[in-house]
Amino acid sequence: QVQLEESGGGSVQTGGSLTLSCAVSRFPERGYFMGWFRQAPGKEREGIAGIANDGRSTYANSVKGRFTVFKDNYKNTLYLQMNSLKPEDTAIYYCASGAPFTAPLRVDKYPYWGQGTQVTVSS
Repeated sequence: QVQLEESGGGSVQTGGSLTLSCAVSRFPERGYFMGWFRQAPGKEREGIAGIANDGRSTYANSVKGRFTVFKDNYKNTLYLQMNSLKPEDTAIYYCASGAPFTAPLRVDKYPYWGQGTQVTVSS
């Protein structure tokens, strides 16, 4: 079993920045990903960023160039740096762990999830 806990959410204005953190009990094994997801009201949960054990990362087109996923192996923490935020980025953000490298942004491939943290971007 893997425990994850997000923090760092909040309210910002358009163009602002936030960094989310996800404390994890242990990183996944080689070949597996950790990911960031979000769910806006009335919409399905979507994968936005994933990072492998070796640091390889992948992003959804909607956040590419604005968001950066990285991790600190010593602190067992995953991060999501979010810049140039837009109102459409408003959502609950979740971190997850355990997807295979073939599906780093697939919601249904992640067995372990945090509780989520709210991000609100106002215009």
